Amino acid sequence: MWFVILGVLIVATAVALFYLGGRLARFGFIAAAARGRNKRAVGVIAAVAVFAVSALTLNLMNAVVCLLHFAVIWGVCDSVFYLVERFRKKTFERYYAGAAAVLLSLAALAAGWHSAHDVSAVSYLIETDKDVKDLRIVMFADSHIGTTFDAKGFAEHVGEMQKYSPDAVVIVGDFVDDGTNRKEMLEASRALSALKTKYGVFFVFGNHDKGYHNPADRGFTGADLTAELKKNGVKVLQDETHPLGETYYIVGRQDASDPMRGGSRAEMRDLVKGLDKSRFTIVLDHQPNDYKKQADAGVDLVLSGHTHGGQLFPLNRVGEWIGANDKTYGYERRKLTDFIVTSGVSDWAIRFKTGTRSEFVVIDVKKK
Repeated sequence: MWFVILGVLIVATAVALFYLGGRLARFGFIAAAARGRNKRAVGVIAAVAVFAVSALTLNLMNAVVCLLHFAVIWGVCDSVFYLVERFRKKTFERYYAGAAAVLLSLAALAAGWHSAHDVSAVSYLIETDKDVKDLRIVMFADSHIGTTFDAKGFAEHVGEMQKYSPDAVVIVGDFVDDGTNRKEMLEASRALSALKTKYGVFFVFGNHDKGYHNPADRGFTGADLTAELKKNGVKVLQDETHPLGETYYIVGRQDASDPMRGGSRAEMRDLVKGLDKSRFTIVLDHQPNDYKKQADAGVDLVLSGHTHGGQLFPLNRVGEWIGANDKTYGYERRKLTDFIVTSGVSDWAIRFKTGTRSEFVVIDVKKK
């Protein structure tokens, strides 16, 4: 699957550069620079030069994101202005479609940058027939420390979370990234010790926390991360159940990627076997792709991240289309189980969110 996605991105990048080169050739400054030579070739060279600068400034992935946004928006603008010209039966003397495309693309990317870096709080109310005491949970996922904020920036977000006076805080995976260095991991883990709650802070692994590459490259392993989190008062759950007071359970699952790393992951039905069904069961599962089994197991609430809320418009629901995820973002109910997927407080490699925005989640669970 990843080879297919990579191939599509390479082809899309090449097509976008060629298309934008042709569009740039319609500007007067490109014609002047061509000096009688092939204007399209000069336009393509200009597009490649801008792409290269973007790759060096941001990174290759973000340069591709910017390029594809320009290509799509430019295509829309060209189509709209073509229809306007047909309607008025007269062509424009200047290339207004190109100017509009540049301005709209820059505006969309600026908004996407802001949406990725500005973290807001999103609230949900979950009501249950079970005889429970009120519970407030602050949930966050996908901090990918070092991408859109460093450990110091993360500590500021922790301060914002504490303002909601949570009874428990849950970290639903990808706390760190493959590119997070040891110093950032240590500082970010220490920042969690500032959270003061009734029941504690709970963590489950995501697909990036243990690292896809050689752990030596980033200076720590999944075991090192576990030790540091525990040192700072965080309860790490790996296919384990922990009681919250007298009316709740919290169940933390191994990530779905763990079996592919040589590890294991328990079935949902086995994790809840023997639990008191009168209690409200909260499941932490980084990837939202086991909904049927979770609903069949009769758990009450499942909290996930991983999808980054779909990240980029109009590709928000690609994960659902290809069957990788059961849901991309927000709330859903199946049978007697409530599901919530957060867009996360940060990003992986991409620093833009044009289809969603960064967030942490405040969940109030109450008896009906």
